[in-house]
Amino acid sequence: MNTSQKILLLTPSLEVGGAERQLVSLAGCLQGRGHDVHVALFRRQGALLEDLPEEVWTHDLEKQGRLDFFGFMLRLRKLVQNVRPDVIYSFLGVPNLATVLLKMSGVHVPIVWSVRASDVDLSHYGWLPRACCAVEALLSRFADHIVVNSNAGREHSIGQGFSHKVMSVVFNGIDTNRFKPNSASGALLREQWRPDRTGILVGIVARLDPLKDHPTFLRAAKLALHQNPDLCFVCIGDGPLGDQLKELADQFGLSENLVWAGVHSDMPAVYNALDFLCLSSITEGFPNVLGEAMSCGVPCVTTDVGDAAYEVGGTGLVVPKSNPEAMAEAILAMAERVRNGEIPDTRARIEEYFSLERMVRDTEKILFEVLL
Repeated sequence: MNTSQKILLLTPSLEVGGAERQLVSLAGCLQGRGHDVHVALFRRQGALLEDLPEEVWTHDLEKQGRLDFFGFMLRLRKLVQNVRPDVIYSFLGVPNLATVLLKMSGVHVPIVWSVRASDVDLSHYGWLPRACCAVEALLSRFADHIVVNSNAGREHSIGQGFSHKVMSVVFNGIDTNRFKPNSASGALLREQWRPDRTGILVGIVARLDPLKDHPTFLRAAKLALHQNPDLCFVCIGDGPLGDQLKELADQFGLSENLVWAGVHSDMPAVYNALDFLCLSSITEGFPNVLGEAMSCGVPCVTTDVGDAAYEVGGTGLVVPKSNPEAMAEAILAMAERVRNGEIPDTRARIEEYFSLERMVRDTEKILFEVLL
């Protein structure tokens, strides 16, 4: 495919998140393949702005909260008329809805949706996300194509009423050039997180959010420590449940074996500091953290959510969600494997099935097809 396209990617912001990281990676790769790439943001903010190549155009739609609806849509419509993209690729629910409203207003540009949810329990959130999800499913038939990032996400979306006639699975792509084994890069963090200790360092990389289910991880850590007191744990990330989770960890007596590391920008260093990674989520589509850790040569223990089990394959251990006893057993088993040097080739699985190159190639093919 040698034909260049003008592609507009639409998303709320470039705050750190799985969908946002994929958008940034996709934008840079598509630009590198000769396309004219524009990124439109509800608000031009977020740490990932720094990762966008200078050649990628960015546009600030200056959205001012929920009440700024008509003004926002007018600005978006004007932007599309000025940029004149060949295709619009929107990420996440509200941007998806905005592209349909554009189409209904007479803007004749093919639209591709990115739907990234998998069995999300919206009861943890307010009425607005639930309403948006229902409307998104209702209007999905107006999208020219829908991309989901996991097989579980496809089944979930169809079950929610999304149109499946033009739906494809494109797994997230992991940048294996950025995420690679490098013990030296993680040495300083490792020293900070487990000073004067020779034990196995177990990490969880996740926003402190209800859907990540840190309480299960903390309970599993408590149980595992009873059998192996040399284990060390670190939580990387922040979020609304920070104070509550730290209080719970204190109640479990984890203060001497657990570090709250907050947000880190150098994620390859984070993964390379760990002996293995845990994911305790109760819902996921395609968990980027598993792929990134595996690309760094780090094995994983994960709950059976989304496509996590398929992602780790035979290289990791998979446990039922919300089951701290099972997770504790898996932590102990993985710690024993690591101590014995029985570390699987996690990186090879990422390179074969979940490379960034594969994701870009599959996405580019879809973007071309909607123009036919």
